Amino acid sequence: MFISSMGFLLKWNAMPELPEVETTRRGIEPHIVGQTINRVEVRNPKLRWPVPDNLSGLLTGKVIQSVKRRAKYLLLEVEGGNLLIHLGMSGSLRMANRGEPVKKHDHVDILFNNGACLRYHDPRRFGAVLWSSAPVSEHKLLNKLGPEPLSDDFSSSLLYRLSRNKSQAVKTFIMDSHVVVGVGNIYANEALFKAGIRPDRPAGKISRARYERLTDCIKTTLADAIRQGGTTLRDFVGGDGKPGYFKQQLTVYGRTGEPCTRCQSSVIESRLGNRSTFYCKKCQR
Repeated sequence: MFISSMGFLLKWNAMPELPEVETTRRGIEPHIVGQTINRVEVRNPKLRWPVPDNLSGLLTGKVIQSVKRRAKYLLLEVEGGNLLIHLGMSGSLRMANRGEPVKKHDHVDILFNNGACLRYHDPRRFGAVLWSSAPVSEHKLLNKLGPEPLSDDFSSSLLYRLSRNKSQAVKTFIMDSHVVVGVGNIYANEALFKAGIRPDRPAGKISRARYERLTDCIKTTLADAIRQGGTTLRDFVGGDGKPGYFKQQLTVYGRTGEPCTRCQSSVIESRLGNRSTFYCKKCQR
C-alpha cells in the first residue's frame, strides 16, 4: 500500500512488480527530494537482510538528492551513498501523516526536518533497507542485473543472442533478471499473449523476427502498466475522497476459462517455473 500526504491511497494485493515500484518512486519523490533527514527509527531490523545498526547515524543531516529505481530497488541518493530499498513480497513505502500511530509491521521510519515521515511497512519481512557507500552499479545485488526493459539497452538483438541454444521456456527466459529486469509474472504472460508466442516454447527456437515483436510487446505492456499505476494496484481514492479504480486491461492473466479476447477460445492456465501461466492455445504458438 502507498498513501501520500496528498490524500491518495494505492493498495496492491500481490507482490509489487516493476510498475508498482516505479509508481511508488514517482509518488514519494516530490515529498522527499531536497528534504533533510532528521533521524531514522528502526523498530525491527530483521528483514531479508539486517537493517544496518548505524543507519540513523549515516543518514541524519543528509539531504535526499534524488529518488531513482534500478530493477525493483528504490535508490534514495544522499551525499556519500545511497539507501537501497526493496519491497520484497509484501512491502510498501508511504508518506505517513503527521502524528499517525505506528502499526504492526511498520518497521522503519525516515523522519525529515519538515515533519514528513517516509514509512516502510512489510508484514512478511522479505524486503530490504540497506546502505551503500560505493556506486550502486557496483553493489552485489545490482552489478549482475540485465538492462532496464524500457531502455535502449534492451533490444530484440539482445534477446535473440542470449536465447541461442537455450531449451528453457521463453516465459522463464524473459523473467530472468540477468537477461532483463522487471518482467514479472503478470507482465510476462501479457507480453507473450500480445506477441502471439506460447509461454512454454523453447527460447532458443524463437526467430529474430518474433523476438522483435516480443521486445515491443514487453516495452508497451510495462509502459502501459506504469501509466495506469501498476496492474496489481486496487482501490484508488482521489484527493477529493471519492473512490475510483484503475482500469484493468489484462488480456490473459487471471482469466482461466474465460473467452480469449481475440478468438473466444478458453484461456488456459498451467504451471511453468512454479508460476501460474495463462495463454490461448489458438492465438499463441
